Amino acid sequence: MVIARLHWKKLGKHFSLVLGLTEHISCRGTSASDVREDLDVQKTARLSEFGEMLIAAFGILEEKDLLRESFVGHNVLFVRREDYLAHPRHSGKIESRLSNEQEVFDAIKVWAANQERCKINVVNGLFAHMRVKEQLQAIRKASVVIGAHGAGLTHLVAARRKTRVLEIISSMYRRPHFALISEWKGLEYHAINLAGSYAKPAMVIDELSSIMSGLGC
Repeated sequence: MVIARLHWKKLGKHFSLVLGLTEHISCRGTSASDVREDLDVQKTARLSEFGEMLIAAFGILEEKDLLRESFVGHNVLFVRREDYLAHPRHSGKIESRLSNEQEVFDAIKVWAANQERCKINVVNGLFAHMRVKEQLQAIRKASVVIGAHGAGLTHLVAARRKTRVLEIISSMYRRPHFALISEWKGLEYHAINLAGSYAKPAMVIDELSSIMSGLGC
């Protein structure tokens, strides 16, 4: 995706997220204003500032402006993936990182429609068919972002500070990229590690329900 390439180009091909980390770096994400008010070597605003740069470049509402919008409930953004031709270093074949993605998405929509404590709007994040600005707007308006491990989740650099993340990880793609982006952005991160590429819808809904409980739903 274009926006994902922008992220990696900005960070550099030798950035640790690309090469892989050999040890844990304790660095919690926060806003630039928080860093100015409370200097702490264990905090960083680098990813937040990069996200703010993207938001400004596309003329998207800032967080304080989003909070003023008169919408009710929470957006749960499901970042969709399309099957793709794997790199030759893997199999060189068509692969899916979540083999029953549509089934999981449909189950979440049914679950959300039956919630009474909160209005939950499930957003179909078909990023491959959306303009970059639309992708960023979807991320900004999301209370929860769900998705299989993949490039679409790099949009988390533009997420709001209180956004929750639920990554569904197949057995072939257990990599720390989005856990680290979440940590360095200061986002609450959750993961479901699969035995293969199939996710039981009930398992995903249980985890999502727990996350929504933390939002008062």
